[in-house]
Amino acid sequence: MARQQDRDSAQMRLTGLVIAVAMVLWLAVQWLGGHYGWAAKWAFLADLAAIGAFVWSLLVTWRIWRRRNDA
Repeated sequence: MARQQDRDSAQMRLTGLVIAVAMVLWLAVQWLGGHYGWAAKWAFLADLAAIGAFVWSLLVTWRIWRRRNDA
C-alpha cells in the first residue's frame, strides 16, 4: 500500500509540474507571438499543445483518484 501511495505521489508531482510548465510556456508563446508579430498558426499550435498537456494531466489525476477510491 505504501508503495502505491509513493507512486501516486510521484505521479501527482509530475502532473503538477506538467500543468505549471505548460501554462508558463503557453503564456510565453502568446506574449512572444504578439510581441514579434508571429503568424496565428503558431498561437494555435501553442494552444493545442497546452490543451494536450491539460487533458493528459486531467486523465492522470482522474486515474489516481479512481485508484485511491477503489482501495
